Amino acid sequence: MTPLPRFGLEGQVALVTGATSGIGRHLALLLAAAGAKVALAARRGERLAEAAREIAEEGGTAEPFACDVTRADSVARAVAAAAEWGPLSILVNNAGVVTAKPLLEHSDADWDYVVDTNLRGAWLMAREFAAHLVAQERPGRIINVASLLGYRTIAQSPSYCTAKAGLIHLTRVLAMELARYGILVNALAPGFIETDLNREFLRSEPGQRLARRVPMRRLGRVEDLDGATLLLASPAGAYITGAVIAVDGGHGVAPV
Repeated sequence: MTPLPRFGLEGQVALVTGATSGIGRHLALLLAAAGAKVALAARRGERLAEAAREIAEEGGTAEPFACDVTRADSVARAVAAAAEWGPLSILVNNAGVVTAKPLLEHSDADWDYVVDTNLRGAWLMAREFAAHLVAQERPGRIINVASLLGYRTIAQSPSYCTAKAGLIHLTRVLAMELARYGILVNALAPGFIETDLNREFLRSEPGQRLARRVPMRRLGRVEDLDGATLLLASPAGAYITGAVIAVDGGHGVAPV
């Protein structure tokens, strides 16, 4: 019999941005449970320490690294520090923010805040991470956390939808450029996943109306991302690059 492909991450070191809450924190716990050492990157030092303790309590290994993904100097310091801690092999570009306002109320500052974090921040992290791997002549994986809203629309989120659409295309460009170095670049496109940030809205009547539009008739949970994440991070996904995997209960193929 042919053995099943390996989904374990023993011996790998993963850097996860936006690792203090929501999807980022869950994916950091997931990668640690799969055997990776996890470098946790975010702006909030106290929350980083909490996430590192949580992983340690579960038997994993993690280390916090302060990082503002919108600043190139902060990104460079974080990648260098994480690389000193362990030989980096996986980047999960998860840091993201949202500003929910109608188009005509969306200010320049709102736009810059969202696009700088969700798109420019992912670009800065990917570039620094890839440059480090190329210099070390090491292969690696980059997983960008995009969104259903990168290819579907919703009201009151022009900057978020635009940033996630850009991140999807950036994923494909990076995959093309970095394949020659053994660096695979893919994206997750989650649908509406319930987290602390959106739980109140998603459990409201408007949120429940949204859930009824999903073919699977429910909203997503963070653990719904586990399979796709492990596929892209592990040896099982060794011939996948430039892919965008929708984890949205079929929402992306439902009628608008």
